[in-house]
Amino acid sequence: MEDDAYEEEPLNLSLAIMADPGGEKINRKRKRRVPLPSSYEGCEGKIFKLLQVREEMLKLDYKRKGVVEDGKALHLIHLLLITATSVDENNVNSALDNLTQLFQSVSLMGDSVQRVVAYFADGLVARLLTRKSPFYDMIMKEPTAEEEFLAFTCLYRVSPYYQFAHFTANQAIIEAYEKEEEFNNRALHVIDFDVAYGFQWPSLIQSLSEKASGGNRISLRLTGFGASFAELQETENRLVSFAKGFRNLVFEFQGLLRGSKLTNLRKKKNETVAVNLVFHLNTLNNSMKISDTLKSVRSHRPSIVVLVEQEGGRSPRSFLSRFMESLHYFAAMFDSLDDCLPLESAERLSIEKNHLGKEIKSMINCDKDEENNKSSSRYEKMETWKSRMESHGFEGTKLSSKCLIQAKLLLKITTHYCPLQCEGEVNGGFRVFERDEAKALSLGWQDRCLLTASAWQCV
Repeated sequence: MEDDAYEEEPLNLSLAIMADPGGEKINRKRKRRVPLPSSYEGCEGKIFKLLQVREEMLKLDYKRKGVVEDGKALHLIHLLLITATSVDENNVNSALDNLTQLFQSVSLMGDSVQRVVAYFADGLVARLLTRKSPFYDMIMKEPTAEEEFLAFTCLYRVSPYYQFAHFTANQAIIEAYEKEEEFNNRALHVIDFDVAYGFQWPSLIQSLSEKASGGNRISLRLTGFGASFAELQETENRLVSFAKGFRNLVFEFQGLLRGSKLTNLRKKKNETVAVNLVFHLNTLNNSMKISDTLKSVRSHRPSIVVLVEQEGGRSPRSFLSRFMESLHYFAAMFDSLDDCLPLESAERLSIEKNHLGKEIKSMINCDKDEENNKSSSRYEKMETWKSRMESHGFEGTKLSSKCLIQAKLLLKITTHYCPLQCEGEVNGGFRVFERDEAKALSLGWQDRCLLTASAWQCV
């Protein structure tokens, strides 16, 4: 940005700092400037400098490319935590100074520490600003649907993260179908609460087709919830086209808008019903919605419910607790990408900017208003999800050894750029391990658990 661009709107900048929770609120009907609390006066110059330094950082400065020494990496993390504390305590001057220093020290082309700190710093800048500020919209700008889709597909292809979730869930669903094969009329009905992109289901279609004999076709009915009619139509077209290549499988798709009630579902007699809750419950922004969803699921008495969620420990009452937990989680995610893609990769930049970076900034600002809160994810411990499931009438069921074998094979196939994983070693890159007496299977990066899959039945 040019310097004169900053000089055009000094009023907007002066109103850009977040309002004091105990101070006077801005009356939108007034056009005159509302006096700022004394702690915010004189900040315009620091904001100018901060935005200029941030702009330089975003130019992909190759001079700062490379690995940060351990001592400097710890300093960056320490400074980030000090900055988060300043933001939480509404210490604006200190926060602006620290953020400026952070942007001078990080690079989107640097190592994983530099990169993850850059996105967390961006989120903290947005938290300092009000939604009225044009700079808030600039920092929180959503990627286009095309950019988001590209980032998702890149991560899906190069990392075992989503593939682990989908393949483990599909294996559990197939085994539930096999247990009822004698009386389910060779019919499987999957209810997917977030069918976005439909990436999970081609492998299930192929696996079921391999089970079907020439004269006994298998029927697969997929009821999928999506964000829009356009998304549902695109997903249906993609899956129907793929399924046409398997003549011993009958495939049907029913699309429902997210939030629709599970009523008037088309069912076949004695069909095996499987509910797919992969990365869905964490998107519901309050416990009541989670409870309503689980009650609705149980009312349909499915043969199996597959739950896959990111592993965390979010504390909704404390911003700093949420910040710390998310920093640990995303630091592992960024570090794991170095196992999959080189630093100069445009795909890595796309993943981090339009997928992971978006989640980071949403998490930091999720409590600013209801609109942002709707898109914020809940990263909670496996034990928390287990307690919720059991309190709603479900009991865990053991995942077969096939799930574990399949997951280990997946890691060997997908982590190819820098093969760091070492069997049995905690510090060996990606790893999979059983939990809760084999009722759960987790994917981890070094000593950090990233996500956990589990299977459930109605009591």
